[in-house]
Amino acid sequence: MTSTQGHVVARIGKPHALRGEVTVQLHTDDPESRLVPGAVFETRAEPGSGVPRRLTLATTRVHRGIWLLGFEEIPDRTGAESLRGTRLVLSADEPDPTADDEGWYEADLVGLTAVAPDGTTVGEVVALELGAAQDRLRLRRPDGSEALVPFVEALVPEVDPEAGRLVVDAPPGLLDIDAKGE
Repeated sequence: MTSTQGHVVARIGKPHALRGEVTVQLHTDDPESRLVPGAVFETRAEPGSGVPRRLTLATTRVHRGIWLLGFEEIPDRTGAESLRGTRLVLSADEPDPTADDEGWYEADLVGLTAVAPDGTTVGEVVALELGAAQDRLRLRRPDGSEALVPFVEALVPEVDPEAGRLVVDAPPGLLDIDAKGE
């Protein structure tokens, strides 16, 4: 499955107007070079959702600071609604020219052991949830419960994929909040 190994460029939000445009949450530092008409993205969506495996970018524009995208395969608002939550993925075999050492992709993080500053294991990263204000790491705790940790430098000061771990410097109680009900 190539799409699960690629780099997420954007996550599709709600439809905009009637012609099939959608809002997107960007996950690239240089959308001007990545989001150009004619670009083809693999998609990551819920199984059975009917979302095409690939989408071809037809139009891009910024409206009130929000990026709006239109796709050749999606002619109307109904089609656009079906895309909500879909991630646009850059194929793993195609390098991202906007990539730098400042960001992390979900594929880099899932499976890493989360440790406290003192080295105690606090969980394993099972997902990177892309949020409007900030991204969150979903951890499976040693007891099987799950916790969400805002993926910000103050709480996750060190990420070391080569060592298979990251440091979570969580304030008291943060890791005790069960994330399964969210």
